[in-house]
Amino acid sequence: MSMLLSLFLKLSVFSMIAFGGVNALLPELLNLAVNQEQWIDLQTFSDYFAIAQAAPGPNFMTVTLLGWHIYGIIGALVATFAIVWPSSILIFFLQRFILGIKDPVKKKSIQYAAAALAIGLVLSSAWEIALQINHGVAAYLLTIATIGLTLFTRWHPLYLIAIGAVLGVLGLI
Repeated sequence: MSMLLSLFLKLSVFSMIAFGGVNALLPELLNLAVNQEQWIDLQTFSDYFAIAQAAPGPNFMTVTLLGWHIYGIIGALVATFAIVWPSSILIFFLQRFILGIKDPVKKKSIQYAAAALAIGLVLSSAWEIALQINHGVAAYLLTIATIGLTLFTRWHPLYLIAIGAVLGVLGLI
């Protein structure tokens, strides 16, 4: 039961800074789950993240799978609730505050600041995860190529996923 309480409290705190979704928290979530608490290993974390990204639905499925791994169905429910409730309340009151602002310039400023915060957290998270999971020159080259193709082409992300899968099957990454 103390593990469930620990899971609930730690994920609730994470939720307060989850601007940009759970993906903005991935490096810290990885550090907590793998290094600090040792609930799972790095490969399992990577597998859960891949499942969460491939499955339809919300990005916080990684957290749900982590809770399930730790304490079964109850752990999945506790983890999901913990990651959702604080940020939902925070966003509810922030939105009410924004809607109450009469000055359109101030309103846009707050909205742009929140968007910049979310984008910054997601990009920072992506960078940290890439540094932690890339092993070898080929993996770094694939990451850089993926960033370039995403920014400068209109390629569908499934093509990039397929390229990564083929390189993985061939043992190149």
